[in-house]
Amino acid sequence: MPRARPATPPRRPPRRCTPALTRAASRASPATTSANRRALHRSATRRASSARPGTASCRKTTPPSPAGRRAIDGNGSGIFTASVNNQSVGNLPRRRRFTARAQAINRASMPEPNPIAAALASIRARIAAAATKSGRDPAAITLVAVSKTHGADAVADAIGAGQSVFGENRLQEAQAKFPALLAAYPDTKLHLIGGLQTNKVKDAVKLCHMIESLDRQSLADAITKAADAHGACPDLLVQINIGDEPQKSGVATANADQFIRAMQARFGNHLQGLMCIPPAETDPTPYFRHLISLADSHNLPIRSMGMSADFETAIAEGATHIRLGSAIFGGRGEARPGGSAPWTPAKG
Repeated sequence: MPRARPATPPRRPPRRCTPALTRAASRASPATTSANRRALHRSATRRASSARPGTASCRKTTPPSPAGRRAIDGNGSGIFTASVNNQSVGNLPRRRRFTARAQAINRASMPEPNPIAAALASIRARIAAAATKSGRDPAAITLVAVSKTHGADAVADAIGAGQSVFGENRLQEAQAKFPALLAAYPDTKLHLIGGLQTNKVKDAVKLCHMIESLDRQSLADAITKAADAHGACPDLLVQINIGDEPQKSGVATANADQFIRAMQARFGNHLQGLMCIPPAETDPTPYFRHLISLADSHNLPIRSMGMSADFETAIAEGATHIRLGSAIFGGRGEARPGGSAPWTPAKG
């Protein structure tokens, strides 16, 4: 009798490679995973380039170092640094930084700081410190930025930094710079702090908010006439020749009381106070105290005294207005850093 053959198990149908199985196999393959990541990275790079036409690729501006390399940062120390490309897409260690070249490009693209704004910030800090030391409110002190010999762009920079009160020595220079500035910035105030000729009073009354150099009867007559014609009078300060120096303008100290009383009777509340310039290269303290005494005796609120070299002393003695030029804009006749040349009078 023949031996029975063992039963043959049924053959399974061939296993098809479905999309799901293909994806599963691909995910399990490190080589395929790396290839996919590289493909995704190239695709993202192409999209970024097409979104910024004309923009150079980061690979053209930074060292290509996918794994990172030692580089010198802006402080001169060696740091494990990856390229900008890798920093934009990967999960990099926290200590990796931009390359030195990228840092230099970034610093070069930053705008230059405004030197006038920096000077004003420093001056305001010094004003606040001097006022606080003397037990005074810094808000009670007005900074008059003297912009003589500096152009309108320098004044505009100071306005942009929050300065609102300016002083000019010469009416001709003020007329060349300030009409457009006053129209553009209505809160800006202009003080004439230099000597004023009677034949220019009409223009000064129209342009200036305050004339700080009232020092003689003929000038008072011209201001009265011009104010009547204009329909408004600027505020006025009597300039006292506090050191009785023959080369300086101002009312002699011996005649100060009489002249102040006469100007109060003529101009009323438009006469706001006194102004002085103490002798150079001497201790200004006794001269400041003399002016404060005169202002107190006539109940005048404004005491304009103190300049770049001595304004902290003036604040300690009671100044309400200080006049600073070189401390803000630089020395007389110097070109403003990054700006135009100093102002020069027109020929003819």
